[in-house]
Amino acid sequence: MHTMSKHIILKDLLEKLSRFRKQGKKIVFTNGCFDIMHVGHVRYLAAAKAKGEILVVGLNSDKSVNTIKGEKKPIICEDQRAEVLAGLWCVDYVTIFDEADPLKLIQAIKPDVLVKGADWPEDKIIGADFVKNNGGQVVRIPLVPEISTSSIIQKILKMYQ
Repeated sequence: MHTMSKHIILKDLLEKLSRFRKQGKKIVFTNGCFDIMHVGHVRYLAAAKAKGEILVVGLNSDKSVNTIKGEKKPIICEDQRAEVLAGLWCVDYVTIFDEADPLKLIQAIKPDVLVKGADWPEDKIIGADFVKNNGGQVVRIPLVPEISTSSIIQKILKMYQ
């Protein structure tokens, strides 16, 4: 699948997911900023994909990232972050959302599996109750230790001090 056809608006995504559901395919959803992609992101997304057949990534828009992480972020703009995600073999669809959290998106998609990093306790995972109440499951995936976008930024800053 071409990367541009993977980056999709919600209305079109919901139509595609409806067809996949009729085929009995398990829909997995995760979300995040995915600002400076690194091995931790790739391993996380591959592990998420392994929980079902179709992996949908909800990508925080630039506006959303600003709200959550402050005005200096994101480093990479949303269209480029979406294209990089869509280029990964394990990602089937990427859709961008503007809200500070993905609850509306999760309620629209109704995933069979909601995935977040193990750094999130289950009772703090947005949409966990909704997914479980609709017969789905919540999966927490261990993160790769000592790698994060913030740690990469710090390393770069130290190099140029």
